[in-house]
Amino acid sequence: MDEIELGQATIVYEDPDEGVVRDTVDNEEIVYARDHWMVRTGTDEDGNDLMKQIPKERVHRVDRTVEEFEDQAGTVRRRVESLASDLRERIPVDVGDGGRRETRQSEPQEPARTIPVDDNEGDSHDTDDFDSTER
Repeated sequence: MDEIELGQATIVYEDPDEGVVRDTVDNEEIVYARDHWMVRTGTDEDGNDLMKQIPKERVHRVDRTVEEFEDQAGTVRRRVESLASDLRERIPVDVGDGGRRETRQSEPQEPARTIPVDDNEGDSHDTDDFDSTER
């Protein structure tokens, strides 16, 4: 069975001892986590992966193959679609006649009313004419 080619990544970063370093590895050997780029550098005697951790502040750039970018873009798209679906479930939205769900209305809406206000200077506004229990 043929192995799937995942492409390569090139990381360019500042090393305190070596200056600017340009390192090209297979995509599966580089990962970003906890504000560090981690690059697999080999294995120990027990078969554990050895990782070089590079703080994000020292990294100039990381270049990856197009196949990897397309995979990452697809992952981002799936996450956004999932979030949007989750929000649609939690928040009722009226999207018009073509929508999938109707909005809930807790109470019927009262028609708007005009309340006269005397705007002559020096006149006091009499609040006794307005029933505070009305909305």
